[in-house]
Amino acid sequence: MSQPPTPAAILQTGLAFWPAKTLLSAIELGLFTELAAGPQGYEALRTRLGLHARSARDFFDTLVALGFLTRDGDRYANTRETDLFLDRGKASYVGGILEMANARLYPFWNHLTDALKTGLPQNEVRTGGAATFETLYADPARLKQFLEAMTGISRGANMAIARQVPWASYRTYVDVGTAQGDLAAQIALANPHLTGQGFDLPQVGPIFTEYVAGLGLSDRLSFAAGSFFTDPLPRADVVLMGHILHDWNLSEKKMLIVKAYEALPKGGALVVYESIIDNDRSKNAFGLMMSLNMLIETPGGFDYTGADCEGWMKDAGFTSARTEALVGPDSMVVGIK
Repeated sequence: MSQPPTPAAILQTGLAFWPAKTLLSAIELGLFTELAAGPQGYEALRTRLGLHARSARDFFDTLVALGFLTRDGDRYANTRETDLFLDRGKASYVGGILEMANARLYPFWNHLTDALKTGLPQNEVRTGGAATFETLYADPARLKQFLEAMTGISRGANMAIARQVPWASYRTYVDVGTAQGDLAAQIALANPHLTGQGFDLPQVGPIFTEYVAGLGLSDRLSFAAGSFFTDPLPRADVVLMGHILHDWNLSEKKMLIVKAYEALPKGGALVVYESIIDNDRSKNAFGLMMSLNMLIETPGGFDYTGADCEGWMKDAGFTSARTEALVGPDSMVVGIK
């Protein structure tokens, strides 16, 4: 006999901003970084974070109940996951994207209904500010924070691409819209025979160079400055675009794929990756919500299915295209010239 319907899932999703904001505030406060040195007692931890006595215990215990902290008596500690991924002192830190979510996306998503009705962005542009990328690239400190955030959210997929693409068939590659350069770096670390380039706007150059040097890859990775809207892409055996296409409208997407085609030799490959929506558009909720985020953040950007991207690649002249899962919600679409 089937169970009667309950409102549990409706209420859990409708109030999902409660646990989300609790975690985001913990990251903003540096709680997990504070606990990286070891467990701390309630009063010491409350004092060090500057929290009011009325709310601190509820706050810490909520994080215990959510699975982000452990507690022994009144001593709190990180879990294995929060210690690895939310300690700002570790290279594995993924909190940068969550810091950006807390500072920017959380308030902007309050206007999702307006975006759905108007089709217009709801970020800084809503109140007369500059467009997202114009704002980011004008401030070196904010740009570096954004690029570090992109590294954090992309690291798992970057490592998967470094393993899954048949790199033995190639010698050179270019990462278009390279950000801090982690995709280019992970490919180089896993494939010593390759040399690569990161291609991005000139402001990104010093950040890329510093990151690559820190990994000891300066002899095999270089930076090429330019705009993928106005400049040809550097020629290479493989062109990669990670979290790039979804920022732009359909005609811009197709233009970038054509530019990649022109930069490749026969037999070369274009690798596009992000949170590709499943072809049935019913399973990858993260990819679908990322597309809503593009509505919030951009004038025409949207996410898309693997079949969509394969079709655009074939329209550009690629002889074959396939979609492969990476990690979590991320997949890659590979087109062969």
